[in-house]
Amino acid sequence: MDATFWAFVGLIIFLAIVVYMKVPGMIGKSLDSRADKIRAELEEARRLREEAQQLLAEYQRKRKEAEKEAADIVDHAKREAGLLVTEAKQKTEEYVGRRTALAEQKIGQAERDAINEVRAKAVDIAVEAARNVLARKVDGKVSADLFNASVRDLKTRLN
Repeated sequence: MDATFWAFVGLIIFLAIVVYMKVPGMIGKSLDSRADKIRAELEEARRLREEAQQLLAEYQRKRKEAEKEAADIVDHAKREAGLLVTEAKQKTEEYVGRRTALAEQKIGQAERDAINEVRAKAVDIAVEAARNVLARKVDGKVSADLFNASVRDLKTRLN
């Protein structure tokens, strides 16, 4: 009996013990459980991937909505600013028009006042000149009557 024979016998006994101890079943169960575990991990990874894609799509949609809202706000602000500028220009033009009209009224009043003052001075000078002329040519009583009549006549004509 040779050493190869005993090695063969040892191998047979080893294989019998392995089969008796149900090692192939344990290995199969271990492999099956490992495959189930890998399958579960793959399913979990697929589920997480789908959730991530849904979250990404939702965030992209929210980002687009936010960008659209921001653009709407900017457009609204531009329109409002344009309206404010237009309104400010209009109010400024109205203010300048009112101030111009007021200034023209004041100038007109000043002109009328100046003309009336010049007329009054002219009347006073004419009356004084008439008094002097009449005083030299006419006696006192006649001169006073003539002067008073002239003043009354001038006052009625001016009014």
